[in-house]
Amino acid sequence: MINLNTGKTLSQDITLSPPEQSEIASNPNLSEKVMKMEQRLEKEFEVYFDRNLAEVAQAGDDIAQTLLEISQESNIKPAVFWAIPESEYLHLVFISPGKQPLVQDIKSLKRETLIEAVKAFHNEITNPRNLYTDSYLSQAQQLYNWMIKPFEANLKKEGIDTILFCLGKGLRTLPIAALHDGQQFLVEKYSLSIIPAFNLIDSNYTPIQKAIILAMGASEFPNNNPLPAVPIELSSIVDANLMENISTQSLSRGWPGQLFLNQDFTLDNLKTQLASKTFSIIHLATHAEFLPGKPENSYIQFWDTQLHLDEMKEISWNNPSAELLVLSACQTAVGDEDVELGFAGLALQAGVQSALASLWYVSDIGTLALMSEFYQQLKTAPSKAETIQKTQIQMIQGNVRLAKNKLRFSGGEIPLSKDLSVLGETDFSHPFYWSGFTLISSPW
Repeated sequence: MINLNTGKTLSQDITLSPPEQSEIASNPNLSEKVMKMEQRLEKEFEVYFDRNLAEVAQAGDDIAQTLLEISQESNIKPAVFWAIPESEYLHLVFISPGKQPLVQDIKSLKRETLIEAVKAFHNEITNPRNLYTDSYLSQAQQLYNWMIKPFEANLKKEGIDTILFCLGKGLRTLPIAALHDGQQFLVEKYSLSIIPAFNLIDSNYTPIQKAIILAMGASEFPNNNPLPAVPIELSSIVDANLMENISTQSLSRGWPGQLFLNQDFTLDNLKTQLASKTFSIIHLATHAEFLPGKPENSYIQFWDTQLHLDEMKEISWNNPSAELLVLSACQTAVGDEDVELGFAGLALQAGVQSALASLWYVSDIGTLALMSEFYQQLKTAPSKAETIQKTQIQMIQGNVRLAKNKLRFSGGEIPLSKDLSVLGETDFSHPFYWSGFTLISSPW
């Protein structure tokens, strides 16, 4: 681990190339360079998943036009932000709606230094001894200065509210939401998603206004640790008595859908349910592991078997594709390039529009807290990225908390059994509880 608390300013730490618009405009090849960068990223995922993936090839100007169309169609102002570590510098590219790409190369920031900083930041946030401290803050600010501050003025000038982060090797498992500008976390200012490449996501704006949810999971396993809060998690998400595709404004408790627990949480039953009905959201409350090596090493645990990452493409996640796949109890190995590709490519491999998964196993009760708030916010938020943003802000502000054997959140209260109340009176404001949950691929 390296000491990042240097006290230096941004200008002392890194060298920035000038971001002048006139300089950018003088390079007629920049749009094509963005496409070549995208193609290199696509190739990484194609090699890892051993199949062809890209069906479109938008250059920088095309991406800017797509963002403009999304902005005109919705109340969202999105931008795409590439951060690609090279051996001797960090390559940053920024595209906002209808504008030419902007490029900054942070010339004194070596890949090794950046990756070590990311690992140290991850270790600091997930260290259980630091849950009641802000020991992560200096590292969060340093990473913000390196990665976000070069385009901070552009983000403000363009009125950006949603950022799609396309991250290179070593950065794909960075808890980007927890970067800090000295006053606020990044997620307090922007809705965020991690994308494998812009040309590898569904860029169509399709907000979830009505949804039926397939919620499945297990609270006990033959060879894994139990997840005793899963029955409460699933029942708080789905009201099985509602099977009409009703308006979210009329939802008083859970969403309409189907719920299956323990012995009914089988791979065969998943396939049966997906074949019999169209579900907008598939929520799997179970252990999932992203592990080093080939995709078949990573898996989602079912009651009777494991679904490996290489097999996910063989599951018919509805046609048209499901809008969201949620894995609520993930564990992701840090520092492995294959693991990063598997995590960032989860939605891509499953063929769903978006995925929500965690970089580390938060805790049973912490996951219940976040998921309860997430599905409450989903009823009114215009996008999935804004849904997870509002959820994380509620947690940062201490509005999601345990008190008197109840989980309190914006949707009300959930009574907890004594074995789930071991934390006593507490909130979930520390980044450990919320920043690991990452929206992958399409933010809408």
